[in-house]
Amino acid sequence: MAAIHLEQLHHSYRAGPRESVDADWALRGIDLRWRDGGAYALLGPSGCGKTTLLNLISGLLRPTRGRILFGERDVSGLEPGERNIAQVFQFPVVYDTMTVFDNLAFPLRNRGVAASEVEQRVREIAAMLDLQPTLMQRAAGLTADGKQKISLGRGLVRADVAAILFDEPLTVIDPHLKWRLRSKLKELHQRVGLTMVYVTHDQTEALTFADQVVVMLDGQVVQAGTPVELFERPRHTFVGHFIGSPGMNLLPCEVDAGGVARINGHALPVASRNGLGAARGKKTEIGVRPEFARFADDGALPVMIERVSDIGRFRIVDARCGEHAVKALVAEGEAVPAERGRLAFDPAHTQLYADGWIVD
Repeated sequence: MAAIHLEQLHHSYRAGPRESVDADWALRGIDLRWRDGGAYALLGPSGCGKTTLLNLISGLLRPTRGRILFGERDVSGLEPGERNIAQVFQFPVVYDTMTVFDNLAFPLRNRGVAASEVEQRVREIAAMLDLQPTLMQRAAGLTADGKQKISLGRGLVRADVAAILFDEPLTVIDPHLKWRLRSKLKELHQRVGLTMVYVTHDQTEALTFADQVVVMLDGQVVQAGTPVELFERPRHTFVGHFIGSPGMNLLPCEVDAGGVARINGHALPVASRNGLGAARGKKTEIGVRPEFARFADDGALPVMIERVSDIGRFRIVDARCGEHAVKALVAEGEAVPAERGRLAFDPAHTQLYADGWIVD
């Protein structure tokens, strides 16, 4: 196993990338430090650079600039085989003519591991993945999720790997089976303690699997943090919008000469008490999640109620503040105004953003 350090990684698929042209770069200035044995997720929309970063770590690509270290060892120029990495891809890679047992044993036999140890490791991993009943069957007859379990098992069967990298491994799995494999992955990480890096565009997969989630956009890291940090204190409006269902409310506001944030003239207290004056002259927005909005007689913000959607224990209230939409998550049994209401935001969870970034 290894801690992974990424130092000022830049990557371009162009022969002569121009320094000042963002479109020439797939990745720009990635700095991350991951501890040995941690579970990490790279989360973001298609084209944001997640798979490029994963392929740099595995050695399938060489960085244009910057360094990749496993522990204290610089592996930036090493081939994949020299990095001691296991990688699980989006589409299951299995040998259909082999049995499940032989598929799992293949990486160990290739390294000359003794037959007794191969038997022990394969049966141990098969038990973790619920593959024991199919060990002697040919892989060709398995379902997609069964084949993906083999791919996972081949990564886990080697106890000596520096890290296991997952590139959207649940994409081809039926939706009703995804939660089972997702839970199994989390359980496996807790049991084997290997460094794992998981690429996905699905926030549920990322937030349930990882100790730390790295949110990416346009080849850059916009925030790295725990699921709670990303939810409660998004550093960028993209994080607030991308994570959460519904996502964060973002309402244009003004910051007056006294450093007070106002929407349509109504003052709104925000979590940060410092630096608000520096936000003047920039594009400023109030960000608050629907979970931290409530209806109150003395609420600061008048709104028009447009729709109420019942989702079981909660209701999603779609309202409008002037030209801008705003949502509130209301617990079962709480009153919702019929047409007009006033929304109050929890000051501890109401953030001010300037040009997209949180004002501290």
